[in-house]
Amino acid sequence: MPTVTFIPGFRKTEVRSGSSILQAAQQVGIHMNVVCGGLGKCGKCKVYVKSGSYDFDRDKYGKFFTAEELEAGACLACQTSVSEDVLVLIPEESIVQEQKILIDVMGTSTELNPAVWKYALSLSPPSLDDPSPDLTRLLWGIEKAGGPKEGVIYAPLEVIRRIPRVLRESGWKVTATVVLVPGGYRLIDIEKGDTTPACYGAAVDLGTTTIVVYIRNLIDGSVMGIASGYNRQISCGEDILSRVTYARKDGGLKKLQSLAAESINAAITEAANNAGIDRDHIYEVVVAGNTIMTHILMGIDPAYMIEEPYVPVVRRYLTAAAGRAGLDVGENSGLFIFPAVSDFVGGDIIADILASGMAERDEVSLLIDIGTNFEVVLGNRDWMFACAGAAGPALEGGEVLFGMRANAGAIEQISLDLVTLTPAYRTIRHVRPKGLCGSGLIDLLAELLRACIIDRTGRINTAIAHERVRIGRQVPEFVVAWKEETGIGKDIVITENDIKALIMSKASVLAACLTLMNQAGITRNDIAHIHFSGAFGNYISKENAITIGLIPEVPVERISPIGNGAIEGANLALLNRRKKKLIDEIARKIAYIELNAEPSFMDEYTGSCFLPHTDLSMFPMVEEMLEKCRLRRGDP
Repeated sequence: MPTVTFIPGFRKTEVRSGSSILQAAQQVGIHMNVVCGGLGKCGKCKVYVKSGSYDFDRDKYGKFFTAEELEAGACLACQTSVSEDVLVLIPEESIVQEQKILIDVMGTSTELNPAVWKYALSLSPPSLDDPSPDLTRLLWGIEKAGGPKEGVIYAPLEVIRRIPRVLRESGWKVTATVVLVPGGYRLIDIEKGDTTPACYGAAVDLGTTTIVVYIRNLIDGSVMGIASGYNRQISCGEDILSRVTYARKDGGLKKLQSLAAESINAAITEAANNAGIDRDHIYEVVVAGNTIMTHILMGIDPAYMIEEPYVPVVRRYLTAAAGRAGLDVGENSGLFIFPAVSDFVGGDIIADILASGMAERDEVSLLIDIGTNFEVVLGNRDWMFACAGAAGPALEGGEVLFGMRANAGAIEQISLDLVTLTPAYRTIRHVRPKGLCGSGLIDLLAELLRACIIDRTGRINTAIAHERVRIGRQVPEFVVAWKEETGIGKDIVITENDIKALIMSKASVLAACLTLMNQAGITRNDIAHIHFSGAFGNYISKENAITIGLIPEVPVERISPIGNGAIEGANLALLNRRKKKLIDEIARKIAYIELNAEPSFMDEYTGSCFLPHTDLSMFPMVEEMLEKCRLRRGDP
């Protein structure tokens, strides 16, 4: 079998003949940028083959490179196969860099009512006059301390085995830990002495790309530690579909499950170490994630969710011992997994709904979570409609020539001087620009429309006599940053093709919103709140989101980001066990609309493939702005 050697680092692996360089990189744990899932659409997995034979279709994929780069052996890792030993150079920009991970929450207050209790007990030792069994004596002590009645507490065998030794070695002064689980109460731990102050839980946002963990004190609700990191499954593919495909391989599901547990454990360990907490004192882990991610964490085969009729194995919430999923917390600690609505509306969206408060209000709210895929929920305390669809990678920087993730050097905010067309921008970490991330792309699209550089179809007006408006490699483009000011030694541009891809992505989101509004029989004037969840929605401009027609036009004061709604919802469920009942009610209440089967969706999508929409009466603020643009141009 051919050997692939990667530099720098000289990591080597053997692969089957015909395997891609991307597959080889995944085998050695190199996380490459494959925003499009390895379909050859984003051009982000650039490598240079320095020696050896390889097969790469330059005619089809050469558009991503300059002639000099092709001459130096540039190719796409996902579309290059090897048949003999090769030496491959991976440039820094092709490797997943440290990302700006959203860990912020609104800090929604809730009643502190966790499902975990610790009781410090001072028990009388047995005697001939009182020969009660050790377990009974312990359970009676819990009841006398204000805990559940002795007869309703279940004690697992592994805890019972420890009771006689711990009781006697501690002089009958112990701490018992009891948790409420479906079906009743469970004794999960017994410790020497009084350990009641050490009572913690972990809330987890299990994302496709990133993991966020909060450790909370279950005595007073305080935040003890926060940590985040990449989901290590990314080495097996960036998107959900590629993970499911990997799970179908022999041993694939087992590896993916192990990587998910490793990712959560790494974040829990970091948060616990920073707070000086023993992980054995973490007694409950609450996880919110999309349906496929939570299936994989629990070792449940997700393969059939991407095949018609797209049915998950389970929609209800799941509970288990955390150790059974490989989580390194207390030996008998519990694991709670948020329920799902469908294959593509999972527990993370239920957590968003919980965090937004929309399920507890009479007013109608619209909740939007945008990534490569998007989810939209419309409703109030009485009813809810939800849908999901593919926004495509453009809004996350994929399929855009200089698009990138929210890494250092990404332009995250940009504005244009309407007279000189000079951009003013801000980059992540305030370093030289390397590209544009999602929030920057939304800003730029709105500014180009506001400055009359593009029309409502996204076409660049090449009649504008300005050095930044030019014909690039066969298509018109606008220069965002000159090569002298960038961190990549190239002009950063946005092309007409990039703009068309962005319009198609935003059209999917707006069409989904309008489809749900049609189902509910409401208009934009009936929407009291629009909530954005997730990193993308947290950083984008409200005004610019309306300007391009990403969302329906409502007064901007009605629009609010809720930060990382998934981790906020997980925190609420961890701190207040009554929220778990509400979670179940939310999941049952939601009516899921399959967009592919909804006849009106394509009509709405077609109308949304304009800036902001074909029907300008739906966007009066934008219509007024476009009229000013027309007058500025001097159009009749």
